[in-house]
Amino acid sequence: MMMDLLFSPLRVGGLELGNRLVFLPFYLAYPDVDNQVNDLVLDHYEEMAASGVGLVVVENASVEPCGLGLPRTLLVSDDRFLSGLARLAERIKGRGARAVLQIHHAGRYAHRPDRIAPSAVETWGALPRAMEQADIERVKAAFAAGARRAQKAGFDMVELHGGTGYLLPQFLSRRTNLRDDAYGGDPKRRMRFPLEVVEAVREAVGRDFPVGYRFMADEYMPGGLTLDDTIPFARELARHHPAYLSVMTGCYDSFQASPYKEDELKEAFMAPFAHAIKRAVPGIPVIAAGRIQSPATAERLLQEGMADLVGLARVLLADPLWPRKARGEIPGPIVRCLPSCSFCTKRIMDRKPSYCACWSKERRERFLQSLNSE
Repeated sequence: MMMDLLFSPLRVGGLELGNRLVFLPFYLAYPDVDNQVNDLVLDHYEEMAASGVGLVVVENASVEPCGLGLPRTLLVSDDRFLSGLARLAERIKGRGARAVLQIHHAGRYAHRPDRIAPSAVETWGALPRAMEQADIERVKAAFAAGARRAQKAGFDMVELHGGTGYLLPQFLSRRTNLRDDAYGGDPKRRMRFPLEVVEAVREAVGRDFPVGYRFMADEYMPGGLTLDDTIPFARELARHHPAYLSVMTGCYDSFQASPYKEDELKEAFMAPFAHAIKRAVPGIPVIAAGRIQSPATAERLLQEGMADLVGLARVLLADPLWPRKARGEIPGPIVRCLPSCSFCTKRIMDRKPSYCACWSKERRERFLQSLNSE
């Protein structure tokens, strides 16, 4: 099949991308326990950039310590992290891809005793502290400062993490936002905090610096966010001129429950949600995701106008040669990420740096040896 669109250039946020493939943010527990960039992080992202994708998004750089989801997560909360982040941006761009840093706050999903959230909704047996106005102002400022550091470190763009049920969509969802002040209640007030964060970041980095948004279209939870909620939010978000919307579904409350765990096995299962958001915000580039295994599927999504870009995460971890094989530069079949396999996720849940069960024996052994030499 000819890949007429998949490997065609696209202008996003004022920047030219070489093709429509994006390496999506995917947590692997590679950073040091002191939240710094290390060789594992550098080598991993250099390999993802060398794969041939046009855009690489680095995952989960938390804007403050109480927003850390897990211990081995990057921080962008202080200038001491700048040198490592600068090396990371340089490695990615040196391989020909555009570099994006995703800035993040886990909110109620933080594995911290000082976790905060829009409301005190029990999470994993713990009760987060409901945010006061001072917390709201501090977190907005932290997002803005984190974005400035990403810009200073040399990243081409910054992405706000509004997916996976983290802090920004926690304000949007009536499940997790029980407030009765200016930040809760009706849909417009629930949108206020994430929109203020977007605006604070835009002011911090300047209007010409691209700001993307990881966008949760559906929580897959009873009483949670659906397209009825998120399409109006997408339209409001579009007024702030995001560089793109990277559409995903589900949250930690739904990942192991039906129907998400069944849908997640299907190729391109998130693409219909990307299509719905794309129709709602014409003119804003939209990234589709959801286990897009085959180049033919990726090309079809673009040809049918369901998305503007195609995101790969575990699929690219399983076979970093996917783009070059799809383009015909390298012979041989693409190594498939097996839907029935959850090995990489189990490693993460055990708080161990993760790798793919599809890797060759030699590569797995090299990876484990590198961990032992730390």
